Amino acid sequence: MGRMSEELPAYAERVLEVAERIPPGRVMTYGDVAEWLGEGGPRQVGRVMALYGGAVPWWRVVRADGVPLPGSELRALEHSRAEATPLRRTAGGGPRLDMRRARWDGSPDPGRDDKRDEAHT
Repeated sequence: MGRMSEELPAYAERVLEVAERIPPGRVMTYGDVAEWLGEGGPRQVGRVMALYGGAVPWWRVVRADGVPLPGSELRALEHSRAEATPLRRTAGGGPRLDMRRARWDGSPDPGRDDKRDEAHT
């Protein structure tokens, strides 16, 4: 990885803030994050996650098809399973996120401990 400045670009900060808000067991696509922010697109969000996402729950920001990213799939699946994120099998038998059930729209989840959110803000 190249040399990074101590201060993140403003867009990167906003992307990472959204990633931190995604509840355990839920996911947003790169495009969902861009739409939530009202700027950028899936590629810009993906770039931010690739460069700066290691300190946030990066496994909750995913491709729209639910297939884990090559090279990170084992770690992502470990996190997803630990959080009880809904999974399904592909036609080839491989694991994939069940996007219909796991996708988060940014609204509060019923029964979620909102005090936990407050402690992290």
